[in-house]
Amino acid sequence: MLRCLLTLSAALPLLFAQDAIRPAPSSYRSANAILGGVFVTPVPGAPFSAIVKLETTQALVDGTSITRKTISAIARDSQGRIYNERRQLLPATFNGTPPIMGGHIFDPQTRISTFLDPRTHLARKTTVSERPRTAVPPAALLNTPNFKQEDLGVDIIENVSVHGMRQTRTIPAAAAGAGKDIAIVDEYWYSDELHMNMLTRHSDPRTGVQIVTITQVSRSEPDAAEFQIPAGYKVVDENPPD
Repeated sequence: MLRCLLTLSAALPLLFAQDAIRPAPSSYRSANAILGGVFVTPVPGAPFSAIVKLETTQALVDGTSITRKTISAIARDSQGRIYNERRQLLPATFNGTPPIMGGHIFDPQTRISTFLDPRTHLARKTTVSERPRTAVPPAALLNTPNFKQEDLGVDIIENVSVHGMRQTRTIPAAAAGAGKDIAIVDEYWYSDELHMNMLTRHSDPRTGVQIVTITQVSRSEPDAAEFQIPAGYKVVDENPPD
């Protein structure tokens, strides 16, 4: 059975886990918003680093569309520490490196979550009250009149074996207010080796299409500096007082 996204403890501000049996549709915002990208499951023994490509095609009211893109770095070391970053969405014609908007470091051993703000050079630290779970009971495919799941089989992405799942949620015309049914489609390609989705695709005719792809995967141990607060940052402890 395919493993996919798992919602972690609400105490962690960003959802970085993807280690559940079934993919739950992500909380996508409008396609013109800044999206969070990929968050990496903090599991030990599966180090890697990669580049995330995120592309959105926003549907406009005049029938045209606008495409934007960004890239970001992600990494996980053998201890399970993870790093990810968020960069600005820019026009598809942009060829440089998008400006960084924030970074996130999480250590599953200490449960310390650190958010880096490059504008203020603040490192905001909190301690997660619960350790992230890494497994949930298997779940069978579920199909209802307005919700369908399809097993897409296996494939290879970045030399990594993946298993695909497509979920289609239909909003009836009466509820959609658009004069016709609206089909929202989420597609996930999950890697058991890396414990994460290698490709996700979200399509909603009201907002557009969003595609997140993991590329340039290296299975080597990342540089330890990736999981340290950069020099020049002021550490702010945001844990409540005892």
